[in-house]
Amino acid sequence: MMKKIQWKGTLGLLLAAQVLAVGCGPAQEFHAPSALANQTQEIRIANGLSTNGLSTNGLSTNGLSTNGLSTNGLSTNGVNTADFTTWFQGDPARNDTLMQYVVRCGVRSGQSISYTDPATAHSYTWQGLLGLTPGWAGGASVTEAEQQVMTACLVAHVNKYGMNTPLSVLGRNTQGEELEYSQEELETYSRPEGCFFGNLFTSEGFFVGSDGSLLQDTESSPRACALMSSTTDSACAPVTYVGTCESLCTRTGTQPYYTSCTLNGREYLPITTRLRPEEVYQCGDGVCQWTEQCGGGTTRDSCAADCGICS
Repeated sequence: MMKKIQWKGTLGLLLAAQVLAVGCGPAQEFHAPSALANQTQEIRIANGLSTNGLSTNGLSTNGLSTNGLSTNGLSTNGVNTADFTTWFQGDPARNDTLMQYVVRCGVRSGQSISYTDPATAHSYTWQGLLGLTPGWAGGASVTEAEQQVMTACLVAHVNKYGMNTPLSVLGRNTQGEELEYSQEELETYSRPEGCFFGNLFTSEGFFVGSDGSLLQDTESSPRACALMSSTTDSACAPVTYVGTCESLCTRTGTQPYYTSCTLNGREYLPITTRLRPEEVYQCGDGVCQWTEQCGGGTTRDSCAADCGICS
């Protein structure tokens, strides 16, 4: 059964100096979950808010760039239908991608939100997955908690190199419900990666912390923004590395994810991620990875064993 909802409030995300505003918008089609959506599902997402590309696990096919994320110009005020339409028509292909991630993060699996461009009559349908912001997804005004968890989800999907990398996403939605996971998932995605938090809607910024061992000089990974402590890597900007998750965040009991992170006196709702061990590459394994470079050394930036001597 299908029902109509109205988007209220604003879920703003600035991309390439433009504001995405979802609020008091057109009546959207909100599809009820299918029978399959009620079954237990492991949360495995291919990360894809990336520098130039995106990811796939059958759910994502395009990406969003890190240098398009900005804390300037975001609003939490409601806007009318024309505002969303004007923003979307500015770059339909790019904004379609962004909306795929907004809905995928915020709306539950088995549900979708559809929008028809009045200028072209082209219809877009964005599928839900994680259900992190059930209030907004149900038509309520976006709350600060939803701003935070949406930010965490989007920034967790940023990929420095724009390549497809499977990712395990863990955490809670704004109603305190845990994202489902299994022991098999934890064993497959056995390398803790990072914690992501912040607020894209304000000037507070958005941040990543390392959860586990950082990359050694001989190692490289498409998920370098969470695995390297360098704060000067422009490819990860404006996502800021702020230290270890252990020093910034807390968890409850033996849960494999953090429930809150605190920075500069502000408390945030985070998202925690894990990787498969094979997503970390080693200089000397005989394969010249795209994250490695030629040279006469043994490091990822100069890996003679894998990539040869530079001509």
